[in-house]
Amino acid sequence: MEEIVKQALLYDFYGELLTEHQKSIYEDYALNNLSLSEIARERGISRQGVHDLMKRCNKILDDYEYRLHLVEKFLHIKDKINAINQLTQKAEEEDLQVIMKSIKQISNEILEEL
Repeated sequence: MEEIVKQALLYDFYGELLTEHQKSIYEDYALNNLSLSEIARERGISRQGVHDLMKRCNKILDDYEYRLHLVEKFLHIKDKINAINQLTQKAEEEDLQVIMKSIKQISNEILEEL
């Protein structure tokens, strides 16, 4: 997974667990695309301080994912839903019984993951 997408997903799932200060700086860097220097100047802190905070935030978010696996589960379920969508598009071309059996199997897998 592309690092930017990974960090955005981690922030979407776990960002509320960061402090307000961490969230604010993380959002400026990752979401608002400000440079470390711009954030440092705006906040009156050193560029190295912003860099260290970003590393710490990334480690915190990665640690939450390591423990909870919410992003991983989300991506697995998303893949399975895409598979269901592809099967429903095939419904006109193939035997409906086979497709329904596949959809039922995938939906049961999703329920097991939840």
